[in-house]
This record gives sequence, C-alpha cells and structure tokens, in this order.
Amino acid sequence: MNRAPLGSVLTAMVTPFDSDMRADESAFVSLFHHLVRHGSDGIVACATTGEAATLTDEEHLRLIGLACSERPSGATVVASTGSNNTAQACAMTERATELGADAILSVTPYYNRPNRRGLLRHYSEISRATDKPIFLYNIPSRTGIDIPNDLLAELATIERVDYVKQANSANLAPVEGLGVYAGNDDIFARTLDLGECGGVLVISHIAGERIRRMVDEPERRAEIDASLKPLYQALGVTTNPIPIKAALNMLGIRVGPPRLPLVEVDEAESEVVRKALVECGLLE
Repeated sequence: MNRAPLGSVLTAMVTPFDSDMRADESAFVSLFHHLVRHGSDGIVACATTGEAATLTDEEHLRLIGLACSERPSGATVVASTGSNNTAQACAMTERATELGADAILSVTPYYNRPNRRGLLRHYSEISRATDKPIFLYNIPSRTGIDIPNDLLAELATIERVDYVKQANSANLAPVEGLGVYAGNDDIFARTLDLGECGGVLVISHIAGERIRRMVDEPERRAEIDASLKPLYQALGVTTNPIPIKAALNMLGIRVGPPRLPLVEVDEAESEVVRKALVECGLLE
C-alpha cells in the first residue's frame, strides 16, 4: 500500500502579491508549475506560509480554485480551510471540495483553545463537510494548543481524518490510524526514516530537487539533510513566510513582500538568508 498517495513532497506554497499587494494570480500559477518541475508532488494552498490569515474568503477560495484548475498534470492540491470557528471551517471546506481539492488541511482552532471534547466535535463536523481526506494540522507555536499523540489516534477514528501535519517536533512518532507528514523542514528526514508519508515543507520552494532526492535516495538522506542545515536555520531567522519570500525574490522568483502585519526582512535578516543560499550553492 502506498503510504503517501497524495505525494511525499508537498510544498506549503507562498501567496505571491503584486506591487499593490493584491494576490498575483499569474505568479501563483507560475510558481506552482515551477515547484512541480523541481521535485514537489503538489502544494498546500492558502495555509500558514500562504498567509491565509490576511486573505479574504474570496481571495482564499479563488486561489484554491485556480490551483485546482491550473495544476500541472498529476499534481496534488491540498486546500487549507481551517478556522477557530467551526461553522466557517465547514463552509470553507465544503467550497474547497466543490472546487476540486484533493484533500483538506485543517488547523487546530487557535485562540479559543477548545478542550479534548471540543476538538473531537470540531473535526467531526468538518468531516461531514467533505468527501476528501483530511489532514489535521498540529502547530502549537501558532495556535496555543497541542494535540498529544493519544488524542491524534482518537481523532483518527473520525471518518476521513487520515493524516496529520505534525509541526510539534517533540511529538514526532507514528500514530495509529494516521499518516504522518513533517510540518517542519528539519524533521523531514526523521519522518521518512520512520516510514511515514513525507512532509509539508517550505524549503522545497528553493531546494526542491534535493528534497526529492531525500525521498528517492534513502541511502544519501542523512548526507543531504546535513547539507541543508544552513537553510533550515536561515528560514527560521524571523517569522515564516518572511524569509522564504526573501529567498525566492533573491533567486529571481518574484513573489513580492508579505502582507501586514508581517514585514519584509531587514538588512541583517536579509544577509542571513543570502549567506545560506550562497553556502548551499543556490546563489552566487
């Protein structure tokens, strides 16, 4: 059985903005095709890295629809539709399903921090809004709530809850009933070594072919992983997606700045990103 029918390398894609800070649809489609040519099996659209928090619902759904209609042949589209409002999450999930998404990514409710029973109810409602596989998204550094592995296993008993994007590195372990995807770039190799699905990654924007080789050449996985450590560190120099947007722009892949309240890299942060790109042979 294929552990990762949706793909092993899913890029959590940035949302390009033009000079007027509007979503740049042409750049969005171009970037999707670029990623697939350079090792990605598909993308996650409109998630953390895609700045979903500053997209209107209209923009959000427009980009998901565009990803589905303009995808490269065989590429996967995972639509991020999570919310801390269950009704909103269900409505967005239903629309993303209608637009043709292959799967749904649904982050744990942030700020209101539901208890265990609330999480079970929340995801049960979302499961009724789609006939597609659902990724749980555990990222306590953003949401203020962690899903321990025993609760992940309980959530896996809900119909269509099939995967978890695990962005709490301390929790990385197999979970009964769920396929595990690395939610942090620096645990991708460990996730593959566990025999799990792969990763929802940021670094694959700029080092996609090396990431692909970590899947295809397990005997060289540790070596490739070690070679990417400067980039892992540089992409954490400030809040994601600020550094990856800076890196893409430095490499001539125009994605514009982030939207407020996120701001562009300052001079010191820019130098950290540039030095890592040079060290990893991506920029002269």
